[in-house]
Amino acid sequence: MEDFLGYHSEWNLGSPGGWDYQRITQIIGKAVWERVNSIRSIPLELDFDHPMLCPINGFVDMLVDAHRKREGTEPGLIAVVAEEETLETVTENQNLAKQLDAIVGVNGALMAPQELELEGGRVCWKGQPVSIIFMDFNTDILLSLHRRHNLEPAIQAVRENRVINPRGTEPINVKSMFEVITGPDKKRFHEDIVKRTPWTRQFYSRRTEGPGGERIDDLIEWTHKNWDDLVLKPERGYSGKGVRVGKVNPDADEAVNLAVKEGNYIVQEKISPRLWGEEIPVLEEGTVSLKPHQTDFRCLMGPESLFGFLGRYGGIPTNVGSGGGVQPLAVLHSDLSVREAVCRVNEAILGVDPGELSEVAKMQNEMALAHGFTYLLGPIRIAMRPRLIKPSQLDALEIYCSHLWSDCLTLEKMWLSGELDEIIKIEDEELEIARMNPWGGSSAIIASDGLFSFGADL
Repeated sequence: MEDFLGYHSEWNLGSPGGWDYQRITQIIGKAVWERVNSIRSIPLELDFDHPMLCPINGFVDMLVDAHRKREGTEPGLIAVVAEEETLETVTENQNLAKQLDAIVGVNGALMAPQELELEGGRVCWKGQPVSIIFMDFNTDILLSLHRRHNLEPAIQAVRENRVINPRGTEPINVKSMFEVITGPDKKRFHEDIVKRTPWTRQFYSRRTEGPGGERIDDLIEWTHKNWDDLVLKPERGYSGKGVRVGKVNPDADEAVNLAVKEGNYIVQEKISPRLWGEEIPVLEEGTVSLKPHQTDFRCLMGPESLFGFLGRYGGIPTNVGSGGGVQPLAVLHSDLSVREAVCRVNEAILGVDPGELSEVAKMQNEMALAHGFTYLLGPIRIAMRPRLIKPSQLDALEIYCSHLWSDCLTLEKMWLSGELDEIIKIEDEELEIARMNPWGGSSAIIASDGLFSFGADL
């Protein structure tokens, strides 16, 4: 089995996104590939339609299965619940509700949490009882909205275990969990998960061990001295907000002072950008050239299987919420290495007349607009060429995700037994909600953001 190189930079067990963006990216990416090939033939056998490249299907199957387990053959409503200000701007939540609504015996609807109501003691929406809720925000947001809107129906749904992801994942949905995996307890986790976890420590003035086992007397002072090789992140941040990266953000004083002032940060060893970067053709000002981009790889998994992937590209970080984009993915069936195939694709695109490539880019943009391919910042960027992966690497990723799911369950058991009380620093009300809605390996979607190389790294 052909393996892959690299590390995961973070996990999301609360309410990960991106499960529908790859489906749209594949539609557009395949059309672009066919158009480029009509201009300049590229002799490669690529599969843009592999099931793992459309993760929303596995996600929808999981939600419907959770509904069936509760309601049997009875019809019911699966509610997609998101913050009110995102209802008109986050396309994938709209698409999820539509896809659920198209299933026989199931209704799907998108709503803000304050639209839920109690009728006859049952959680409802517009008079219709709710079976399952996918909640597109974490428990800290739920609490904040509850204080503003009195979300008792949503809290009751949590208590009745109707909410996916279960709020019981929240205590271990913090980036400081990587300290547990890279610390003294690492033998309790799968060897490949430990190997792919960057050294991580909660960031405050403390003594600890460094990435190589060296003694650190003051973590803050050590971070300042070794800033080029480190990353600082909020323990519970998202969309790259508040992240500072050595060399990318060269001002060590600013980075360290921000983390100390804000509190609840982690410090993490920086993974070499060359390991998770690839050259991608770009068209700028009438010229086609190769430029290095970062290419992260989100794995989306559930209780029974791997759902699929999201390919992102851009700078550091690659988060779409920070201006990154998405990249089509394709399974390489030709008898070539990934590097050889990527070089072949790059050379072919470089050889296309810029005027013709401009027409391809125009088609790409028009298709994105037609699909409402937007996020909070507006239209989502799409790479000109696909990221390639071999079938054997898909097999390796499936094993990786199975181990990751299992190790998250180990973390949950450690939390429930009180072993992580010093690590988990979230407010008591959130912990109370988490205990209402335990996980235990039940229906959930987990994301792992991989800084992986499949063979075409820089």
